[in-house]
Parts: sequence; C-alpha cells; structure tokens
Amino acid sequence: MNISLLLLAQSEAWIPPVSGLGRLAVIAWTLAALLAGGYMGAQVMQIRYATLADGQRARRKLPLSFSMLLPFTVNVKRFHRAKYQTLRAQTETQLVAAGYDTVLSPVEFLALRLLVPLVMGTGSVLMLYLLFARLPGGIGEGMRERQIFVFVSLVLYFVMSPKLWLKRTIRERHRQFDRALPFVLDLLTLSVEAGMDFMSSIRRIIERRKVDALSEEFIRATREMQIGRTRREALRDMAKRAQHPDLSSVVSALCQADELGVGMGTILRIQADQIRQRRFQRAEKLANEAPVKLLFPLVCFIFPSVFLVLLGPILLEMLSTGVF
Repeated sequence: MNISLLLLAQSEAWIPPVSGLGRLAVIAWTLAALLAGGYMGAQVMQIRYATLADGQRARRKLPLSFSMLLPFTVNVKRFHRAKYQTLRAQTETQLVAAGYDTVLSPVEFLALRLLVPLVMGTGSVLMLYLLFARLPGGIGEGMRERQIFVFVSLVLYFVMSPKLWLKRTIRERHRQFDRALPFVLDLLTLSVEAGMDFMSSIRRIIERRKVDALSEEFIRATREMQIGRTRREALRDMAKRAQHPDLSSVVSALCQADELGVGMGTILRIQADQIRQRRFQRAEKLANEAPVKLLFPLVCFIFPSVFLVLLGPILLEMLSTGVF
C-alpha cells in the first residue's frame, strides 16, 4: 500500500498542472490523434487490386506507410522532369517484376521514397525525442545519451525501407515462379504430346490453376498474342518482365524451337527436367546452410537457457548452503 501511494505521488509530481489553455491544447491533440487514427485505420482496411490482362483483379498489399502517404504523392512534381527519365525507367522495370506496375506508377514510388523518410522519419524522431525527454530516472538519462544514434538509425531505416520492400516483393514473386514453373511445364508437356497446340495448352492450364505470378504472366502473354503479336515476341516480353532466370531459359529454348521447327514436347520435357534438377540443387544448398545458420541462435539463446534451467537450482542450493 505504501509503495502504491509513493508511486502515485511521484506520478502526480511528474505530471504538471494543466491550465485552461492547456486543457484546450490537450483536447486539440486528442482530436488530432483520433483523426490520424481513423485515417490510418481506413488506409489499413483499404484493399488495392492489380488489373490483369483478362480483366481479373489480383489483390496487392502495400505497407502502411505507403498507404498513408500515397494520396500526397501528386504534390511531388520533381520526378516528372526529364533528368529523372533513366531513374523512372529503372523503377518501372522493378515494379513490373514485382507485379505492382498497375498499382504504383514509377513517379508515385519515387515520391514515396522521398515522403516516407521525410514524414514518417521526422514524425518518429519527434515523438521519440519528446518521449525521451519525459522519461524519469536512469532509463531516461541512458536513452537521452544514446538518442542521436537511435534517431540516425531510425531515419536510415525509413530511407531504405521503400527499396527494401520492393526487392523483397520481387524475391517473393520469384519464389512463386520457382514453385509453379516445373509443374506447369509438366502439364504443358503432357498437353502438347497429347496433340494440343501450345497456345491452347496454355489457355487450358490457366483456366484450371489458381491465379499466381506465373499465371498472371501467361495471361498477359496470351492476350498480347490475341491482339496480333507473334508468339516469340510475347514470350520474350514475358521473360523480360519477370526477370527470372529459369523462365528466361525456358522462353529462349521455346523461341529457338519455334525458329528451327523442333517439336515443342521434347523441348518442354527437357526444360522441365533441368528446372526440377536446379530446384533440387537449391534445396540441397539451403539444407547444407541450415546448420551454420542455426549456430548463432543455439549458442546465444538456446544453450544459455538450458544451462540456466539445469544449473540454476544447483547454484542456488550451493549459495544457500554457503559453499561459495
């Protein structure tokens, strides 16, 4: 009881008295916080879709910082200039490889790379500064001594986060290609060897598969062929968009077979076997790397916990009996 009364007295001494003007300021800040929270909640609940070539819509998820700042990207005009043309082209290539080209334009993504550290980084630094200034005791002093390092690290994180998000999204899309490509090639091989032509086989497989990254690219390639592009051009554009090495090798082999008049079934079977073999090799490589990756958590976290559980009672008993 005495301890609780002491803590209450300290907290009352820490909180300054509030005047009439202070009450208005508190009310204003509360309303602003509620409005900001409502805006953040609306952006979190908002679902964004990418429109595919056949009219279907695929769900796309954006980070919270992107969703909050995306409406304000129209105010950033600098990336429309001609000197940023190369940067816009590189960004567009990455967005296409990530599957977000119909959700974010290159100018919007470049504006987000500017707004995220400027708004989110500055706001986070300001909030932490006010928090560190209010922290009492040794904890507050320790945090105030290290606040420059914390602020710089936080700003660097927000500077790098848009680019890291884009690279992570491209890797995730490439993993979808890795999982789907061998099975799709097997189905294409069976269909072609059964007597169906290549385009009919692709359409049949697309209709019966769940829409994933590979299906999206095949849908777009088939629609391009339907509007008059040759098969080789559509397939090469698909490989260029995906930027996946296995898919690029398959497209190169199919284009060469189309030029030389070689049977598609044989080429597809060879490519499927090669891709499956490379997939097994990658799995073996990851399995060989697992013991090395487990070494750090074992030594730093698991072994100390085991030693504490096993030796802790013994050490306590020895201390209580006066052995030490």
